[in-house]
Amino acid sequence: MVAKKRILSGMRPTGPLHLGNLHGALLNWIDMQDKYDCFFFIADWHALTSDYENTGKISGFVREMMIDWLSVGLSPEKSTLFVQSHVKQHAELFLLLSMITPVPWLERNPTYKDQIVQLSSKDLSTFGFLGYPVLQAADIIMYKANGVPVGIDQVPHVEITREIARRFNHLYGKVFPEPDSILTQTPKILGTDRRKMSKSYNNAIYLADSPDIIRKTVATMITDPQRARKSDPGNPEVCNVFEFHKIYTDSQTRQNIDKQCRGAQIGCVECKKIMAENLIKALEPIREKRHYYTAKPDLVEEIIESGSNTAREVARQTMEQVLKAIGI
Repeated sequence: MVAKKRILSGMRPTGPLHLGNLHGALLNWIDMQDKYDCFFFIADWHALTSDYENTGKISGFVREMMIDWLSVGLSPEKSTLFVQSHVKQHAELFLLLSMITPVPWLERNPTYKDQIVQLSSKDLSTFGFLGYPVLQAADIIMYKANGVPVGIDQVPHVEITREIARRFNHLYGKVFPEPDSILTQTPKILGTDRRKMSKSYNNAIYLADSPDIIRKTVATMITDPQRARKSDPGNPEVCNVFEFHKIYTDSQTRQNIDKQCRGAQIGCVECKKIMAENLIKALEPIREKRHYYTAKPDLVEEIIESGSNTAREVARQTMEQVLKAIGI
């Protein structure tokens, strides 16, 4: 029997999860559970790289993130689900890798430069923020992952991990495989204002939102910017609401809405109401599971600890090999 290839990925617990997280990562992770040996972790140490001044909510976000993961279909029976800070070996390997990682590799990281600009209100002139790709590399190669599921914009993150693994193997002998990027296709889904869906932009629809909140949020969504009144013909191709219809509305209804919009036979308010109800219906199974796990905090903690125990044992074995290779 051929062993499954191992993949690893994680998320920073910086707030509640939204539809962008669901379609951008989680649905792909769920599909991968039966194909790969999956390790998925909540990257709470990574949350400190930009939010080190406000740490009071991180532990709560960790629990809520695990509840969201379980609610959408990540399974502790199929995948190893754990919390980064529960596996102290991540910090040990990060320290050792930082000794061999050239600073120019970190300074040329495109995400580093972009985040400095995007988060200009925060002081990111810290070693932790500059060096987070090294911690990320430690997260990945600790479990000797064969691949990392990413979007095209995240490929540079995996490439620097490959470079660090290659440098370690060159200096001390081959210990780590070089992980590949596993490119994932995601549907086009933007925030209510047509920017990237993000809690920081206040334009997100969250997995924990009630039906009433979803209706109110959808009512604020930007539609065809050229359509000022119902009597104006619309263009679904440039309408953000119609992009959601492509995901949550059946094909026959969607075709009717497309035709009626172009013929000025349906207004944006009615179009939004139809989409909101379809979205609410699609998220109902997730809401039900969220209620179940929210009411069972001990079970959630048990799942976190069980997954972290599994991860710790793998990490312990890896660090034995690492220290032996280095000679300390």
